[in-house]
Amino acid sequence: MTTEAFINHVLENSAPNSEWRPALQALWYAEKGEWKTAHEKCQEGDEDEGAWVHANLHREEGDLSNARYWYHRAGKPESGLTIVQERHAIITQLLAGKVPPDER
Repeated sequence: MTTEAFINHVLENSAPNSEWRPALQALWYAEKGEWKTAHEKCQEGDEDEGAWVHANLHREEGDLSNARYWYHRAGKPESGLTIVQERHAIITQLLAGKVPPDER
């Protein structure tokens, strides 16, 4: 699946694919604007993926100190992209089945 297909799925469906990993489901809810559900979902499953999504969500919320904590947990640098650009970059990488090595 491509990022574009993922975004189209968000637009055309009322729920994410239940077979997706929790981090992808969280991103789906984030794209829908359902922050609370996205926040709950990102805390399930793979810790590094979920922490990365969690960081993006707290950036969106405006809680930068909490976002920094979650970037650290994910082993990722703080993003200089917009919230949406970063979210789409995360979607792209998770759909590719890889989380690139961090700069720990």
